Amino acid sequence: MAARRRSLSSSIAQLHGDERPIGSPLNDAEVVSMRRTRLFGATGTVLMAIGALGAGARPVVQDPTFGVRLLNLPSRIQTVSLTMTTTGAVMMALAWLMLGRFTLGRRRMSRGQLDRTLVLWMLPLLVAPPMYSKDIYSYLAQSQIARNGEDPYSVGPAPGLGLDHVFTLSVPSLWRDTPAPYGPLFLWIGEGISALTGENIVWAVLCHRLVVLVGVGLIVWATPRLARRCGVAEVSALWLGATNPLLFMHLAAGIHNEALMLGLMLAGTECALRGVEGSHRLIPRPLHWPRGAPEWAAWSPLAMLITGAVLITMSSQVKLPSLLALGFVAMALACRWGGTVKAFLLASCSLGAVSLAVMAVIGWASGLGFGWLFTLGTANVVRSWMSPPTLLALGTGQVGILLGLGDHTTAVLGLTRGIGVLIIAVLVSWLLLSVLRGRLHPVGGLGVALGATVLLFPVVQPWYLLWAIIPLAAWATRPGFRSAAIAVTLIVGIFGPTANGDRFALFQIIDATLASTVIVLILIALTYRRLPWRPLPPADSDPPAATGADPTPAPRDVPTPPAPPRVIPDAYAESP
Repeated sequence: MAARRRSLSSSIAQLHGDERPIGSPLNDAEVVSMRRTRLFGATGTVLMAIGALGAGARPVVQDPTFGVRLLNLPSRIQTVSLTMTTTGAVMMALAWLMLGRFTLGRRRMSRGQLDRTLVLWMLPLLVAPPMYSKDIYSYLAQSQIARNGEDPYSVGPAPGLGLDHVFTLSVPSLWRDTPAPYGPLFLWIGEGISALTGENIVWAVLCHRLVVLVGVGLIVWATPRLARRCGVAEVSALWLGATNPLLFMHLAAGIHNEALMLGLMLAGTECALRGVEGSHRLIPRPLHWPRGAPEWAAWSPLAMLITGAVLITMSSQVKLPSLLALGFVAMALACRWGGTVKAFLLASCSLGAVSLAVMAVIGWASGLGFGWLFTLGTANVVRSWMSPPTLLALGTGQVGILLGLGDHTTAVLGLTRGIGVLIIAVLVSWLLLSVLRGRLHPVGGLGVALGATVLLFPVVQPWYLLWAIIPLAAWATRPGFRSAAIAVTLIVGIFGPTANGDRFALFQIIDATLASTVIVLILIALTYRRLPWRPLPPADSDPPAATGADPTPAPRDVPTPPAPPRVIPDAYAESP
């Protein structure tokens, strides 16, 4: 009878996808602990979704919760709602941190277990009001301007739509008179959404969430493949990149177009590098229309290279910084061709011509042209404390005021931001040269370049950190990098958001922070023996070798031999 009950319990667990299959990389105790961690994080995202009904970036008009008794309750108790949102975010971040025990150790959770965790944590946020930012309403207004036949790169929401328009009313006052800083592809997609949903804010927001889902799907598709190319375990890269709390908080909940930008960039990089691997036979000889599967396969490297270049260029038509990926792909191709000046010019000009052609087609088809090139500095009006050049200028300006020298913050700001851009240019050039010489993997070079761009950019937002974290998660394996990425994620994820998209009084923020701290400490005490707050005890015996285990090699913690010169290896020199 006991055996029959165990068999029945096993069958039920398998239906839920949580039973450890034969050869699972985790033992029974670890599977149970992982499941509890997953539910702890899911509870956090549910709390975030409920709290967003009162503390989220709700629209000024067409608020679907207005007048609905149960749904309108959180908006009447904003401090409680803010407490729920903050508590949920901390719970999700702590669950992510504990989940790292099952992705970085010798035995790692399977890809399916991590994918189910990602879906479970994201689902509550997809139906919640926007959180942590009101940028989505700027997207809607700028797209509506384009739909009306006006130039969103010349006028802002207020002059383009009017102050009383339903979209303009929800745009923050800082951005009501500023033109769009986004690429034509994104506004073209937004124009289609506007044509489909009209002036219905709720449906338009949900459609933009679908665009975010497409971007996240591309990130999840490309990250493990890039990690495998760099010799990094798939689940380790996905845990640090695709399941990063910043992605849930700002891309899924905040509905930022970085999801689409990163997804297209990473997918394009993976496709292009596949083409680079076969670049010695990009154009088969003799030239004729392919006949049969073998001849079609001979054209595959060229097709993959062009596809990758097109996807990367499309990502730059959402936000320009992702175009850096095309530079590193070009250097990888030139390295494959011998690393000579001729190879450099041929690779750069070829991919550059493809990129310009794609930009021209998108600009012509969308009717938006190249006006976006003149509005790239729109966001510089924000003085972001997360940007080191801006923070240095603000501190210097305050010192000058205290010394009675006057307020020279604006002048110093121009100087420090200019120096930051110069450093970015020099560092990116050095990284491109390193890839050309075969000393650095293009994925690593891209991650470091985007990291430097984010740190030295005039304006830094919390979700900008994902530009660097996700590609570096697929390449860097040193504990120092992972510790720094984890620390930055937790600090920025928990303390970075301010006011959750609405304006709160200081006492509300303090009360919510104190209440959240107490609640989280109580939860830690209650779950101390049931969740992996401490390292799990060693199992009596390791499970057998798994057919469903992660087939990628363990993260490289020791240096590997240098790659042969002038040939693109599968993995470049060891990451710093």
